Amino acid sequence: MTQALWQAVMGNNPSYFKGEQRLVDSVSWEDAQAFLQKLSQAYPQLALRLPTEAEWECACRAGTNTAFAFGSKAELNLGRVNYSGEWNNHNLKGATQPVKTYPPNTWGLYEMHGNVWEWCEDWYASDYGAEPQTDPRGAGSGEQRVVRGGSWFSGGRYCRSADRDRHAPDNWYSYLGFRFALGHLSSGIGQEQAGSLSGQARHGVAPARAGGQTAG
Repeated sequence: MTQALWQAVMGNNPSYFKGEQRLVDSVSWEDAQAFLQKLSQAYPQLALRLPTEAEWECACRAGTNTAFAFGSKAELNLGRVNYSGEWNNHNLKGATQPVKTYPPNTWGLYEMHGNVWEWCEDWYASDYGAEPQTDPRGAGSGEQRVVRGGSWFSGGRYCRSADRDRHAPDNWYSYLGFRFALGHLSSGIGQEQAGSLSGQARHGVAPARAGGQTAG
């Protein structure tokens, strides 16, 4: 989700890394909900929402079962993903990059790996159990919401399709952002639905407003 779109809808720009075509960053899960609610007032037929964690991973993988949509750890490099440049270690010297800087996956989705961690709709669940499930959802309640994808600040291992993390819904950092989905829940997960995951992630590390948090 670009800063230009956020600015047009919300009338402000909370991002630490400024640029109209950069991802909006330094936003909480609650901020994302406020944006979606306001945009939905103008376009209610779109049924805007955050993706579930299962939808997010399906869209990220784009039909693959490797560590990344483009292949294994051996294929990871700074030409494909905006990350720290190391496998395990974070790096505060980076920044977000404009949308479509990196190649899309085979479903046409950009920056699913790296750039910013992306909020999902679900409450965080430690696991989903061993039984096969269709359209699984996270915990029914909790204290933290799911984030996926890794960020410019993250080591490469945290940008894998399968990696998971979580934050309190009022947390906002310069490495946190989101993309939104179109359509109702439980409408089926597949290429068509994943292709409707619109916008681009937003992340960040340094605070852009009073009362926020820096990366820790």
